[in-house]
Amino acid sequence: MREIVESTLISLDGVVDDPGSWALDYFDEQFLQEAYELLKGCDAMLMGRGTYDDLSWRWPGQKGDFADAINGIRKYVFSSTLERAEWNNSVVVRGDAVEEVRALKESGDGDLVVFGHGQLSRTLLEHGLLDRFRFAVHPVVVGGGPKTPLSLVGTHSRRSGVVVLNHRVDGR
Repeated sequence: MREIVESTLISLDGVVDDPGSWALDYFDEQFLQEAYELLKGCDAMLMGRGTYDDLSWRWPGQKGDFADAINGIRKYVFSSTLERAEWNNSVVVRGDAVEEVRALKESGDGDLVVFGHGQLSRTLLEHGLLDRFRFAVHPVVVGGGPKTPLSLVGTHSRRSGVVVLNHRVDGR
């Protein structure tokens, strides 16, 4: 059975919403290569309406390996309000998300990827359908105040699995 991998962009203060407003400064060649490698191992993307709305206008017409991969991959959009999905290779799924995803998980060879941690991810997690998480922690604080970039000054991981990130406010 194939796995479902959630790949989420997150700020240091835990914000996952609207990454287009704070994460784009970090979309460098390495980021795009890693995202491309993730998509290469997947047969399809699963997404809710919000993720579809955020990505479907941003990637068509873009160039490069990642753009080709995200535009070409099969996309299942779980929404009760989206009339139709215009983005290449997208299909709107209106049925029971849990049952539909279970069926997708049991068929095919490549993994399935979910970008972001929205309602779809929470539902999949609640029903034991998510297998792996990939968090890209961005060195910026964005919630509840001005966007504040930070510089990494140290890291270490604990045997418990906790990862400690030590950052300094830029310019201080």
